[in-house]
Amino acid sequence: MKKFTVFSGFLGSGKTSTMIALTKYFSAHHAPAAMISNDLGSQSLADNKLAQLAGCRASELLNDCICYQTENLVERLDALFAEGCELVISDIPGFGVGALDHVYHTLNRDYAERYELAPFTVLVESSTVAALRSGSGGDLGYILNAQLMEADLIVLNKCDLLTAEERGSILAWLKETYPHADTVAISALTGEGLEELAQALIKGSASLRLPDIGYGGAEFGKAMGRISELYIQYYATICCDDFDGSAYLLALADYLRGSAKILGRDIPHLKLLAWEAEGDYGKVDLIGVDRDAVLTHAFEKRCTEISVMVNASADCPAAELERIVDEALDIISDDYMLELMFFKRECFGMGG
Repeated sequence: MKKFTVFSGFLGSGKTSTMIALTKYFSAHHAPAAMISNDLGSQSLADNKLAQLAGCRASELLNDCICYQTENLVERLDALFAEGCELVISDIPGFGVGALDHVYHTLNRDYAERYELAPFTVLVESSTVAALRSGSGGDLGYILNAQLMEADLIVLNKCDLLTAEERGSILAWLKETYPHADTVAISALTGEGLEELAQALIKGSASLRLPDIGYGGAEFGKAMGRISELYIQYYATICCDDFDGSAYLLALADYLRGSAKILGRDIPHLKLLAWEAEGDYGKVDLIGVDRDAVLTHAFEKRCTEISVMVNASADCPAAELERIVDEALDIISDDYMLELMFFKRECFGMGG
């Protein structure tokens, strides 16, 4: 078996967490698996570093969407399958709308004999589904609906946060609204449903449907122009003391959340990942300014020096996003008496 699948989904749906959890689970219970992190920027991704820290076989593709670098994707897939992997999972940057055509149909046309395409998979979580059901998603609701129209398999993630009644209601609505797709409920955090997801990928195949989602049209362009992306990597040290690395990351996220909210902006997804040379690490996620930041992995010990990656997707112009982040870094790092040395920085996007 040489199967490849793409995980699409809205910001904050838990694509990275699910890829890591499934890669580890599949490797332990079925066959070797690997994941590919993909992004538009040229900087190394927090996702790839996190996967490595978590013990996954991981790779990354940078500088453009996998939609537009087929040869690089094929080269990476060939290498991973040659190493013995039987399942490779890749995410897709931004919103992933159109990946079904650009990735799956291109691979099916030019490399059909090389590997099998598993179901095109879209991850959702309860709050984004609620926005779609209520019609309150605005421009971004178009994106979520388009993603789900393309799906062969819809994965409801974070089901550990739902009651049985809530889970049943969401799954029933998804099945009624998107009858072309199978549905699975999982929790990447607890591992619930991972075997069902693994079986869906093992036994299923891509339908290669091409629904009309208005790709490239006015509504598509308006929605896609809303988000800016930021990547920063730096080294933080404290002199003659130590500090709580987890608390530092939470303080950064809380400051960013508050600043964006005051300005009437949103941060659909923020990832803060920090690690020490010995491998101890901490991670904080923020999914929208109306939610609290969450410490998803805590440092085991107090820190004296850490490497930090900041990945942010925000509903605001790139220059404004960069100002918000720089202000937070200055103020919170001063509070923790940290000296920062920056060595990677990138911020781009239309926003507005």
